[in-house]
Amino acid sequence: MSAVGAAPVVVVMGVAGTGKTTVGELLAEALGVPYAEADAFHPPANIAKMSAGVPLDDADRAPWLDAIGAWAHGSSGSGGVVSCSALKRSYRDRLRAEAPGLFFLHLVGDRALIAHRMELRQGHFMPPALLDSQFASLEPLQPDECGTAVPVTARPEDLVKEALGALAARATARKAGTADSFGTAATLGSAATADTADTTGTIGTSDTSRTVGAPLAAHSLTGGHGAQP
Repeated sequence: MSAVGAAPVVVVMGVAGTGKTTVGELLAEALGVPYAEADAFHPPANIAKMSAGVPLDDADRAPWLDAIGAWAHGSSGSGGVVSCSALKRSYRDRLRAEAPGLFFLHLVGDRALIAHRMELRQGHFMPPALLDSQFASLEPLQPDECGTAVPVTARPEDLVKEALGALAARATARKAGTADSFGTAATLGSAATADTADTTGTIGTSDTSRTVGAPLAAHSLTGGHGAQP
């Protein structure tokens, strides 16, 4: 068994443009598990709607979330990493209904920074104009949710190190019998106090969401496959 425990399934979450694909692929490589891109689970109607600049509603997202949840459930024995915006608590609850042991890695950043990075991206169906709707929907991880928040001002490699450290702490807590029903270590928390960037661009900090390393390079955010709205 590795330091992070047996076969974790991690959801890399956050608004569009935070680098979920880049971080997710690196984390999957570090863990030696498969990576899945959330955009691959969208039906064509959803992609067409977003391409036209129309935000998805909960009804649009339901089958998409169910498909991601099914993938996570199927990966529960072998482990995996999947990118998914998972903006609302209800969306994360829906994913957990399919795969209760999920760990959420929330990539957070202020609106101005994320908007700038989205402007640099090419070949994506998600227009920057939809970013405000994403921040409006965003609900940070709560204390009873298994996960942690990290700032996108860190290098992707450092974000992965933060994630591996949080997963290792979770595994230690589980071994000691101090994890709650979602598997969150009582001493780890979910960085809920860090919250995330709001529509004014404010971002909090905590021990589990401290800034580490240098800012993400531009290529790190232009290399993703989509927006995972």
